[in-house]
Amino acid sequence: MEKLKLEIIGLSYSQTQSGAYALVLGEAKGKRRLPIIIGSFEAQAIAIELEKMTPGRPLTHDLFKTFADSFDIKVKETIIYNLVEGIFYAKLICTKEGKEVEIDARTSDSIALAIRFKCPIYTYEFILAAAGIILEDSADKEHVEFETDESAEGEDVLEDSNDLSGLSLNKLKALLAKSISEEAYEKASTIRDEIDNRSQKP
Repeated sequence: MEKLKLEIIGLSYSQTQSGAYALVLGEAKGKRRLPIIIGSFEAQAIAIELEKMTPGRPLTHDLFKTFADSFDIKVKETIIYNLVEGIFYAKLICTKEGKEVEIDARTSDSIALAIRFKCPIYTYEFILAAAGIILEDSADKEHVEFETDESAEGEDVLEDSNDLSGLSLNKLKALLAKSISEEAYEKASTIRDEIDNRSQKP
């Protein structure tokens, strides 16, 4: 199965889950984005390394890196290999003296470590197909927004994404385009799921 490389696009406070953060990964050679909800500790661990900050005392991920270096263990890559009921599964591919070992890890931890080991992050097509958000070009966005001109509620519809069940498909598409343009990927992921659920109904 072909692996697709991902890059870290951004990290922002979650709009729907208190104390959580949305980590956004992007397809290296494509327009798709993969939003993943992570805890505050993992978000801090990722942000500190991305910003090249040095904590007063080593964090858990820094300790793991130091431990691995001391015993000549390398993390070759990390792979987000499965998605089950909204939960992402990841693993670290480690090497020592030519021997390769796979270690199961939470996705947030594996990414925090991937940054420290400067190793690539991968996933598979079926995961991006199921959970990825596609960044459309500006022409497509304008087309989607134009379709909602029939809405009597106007801009109010675009501002309220808490109750998606009462919105028409055209309104959902417009709200999706708006969320993506504002880089609100977590909200966009929820809207995309609602659109996908409706398309599967007879």
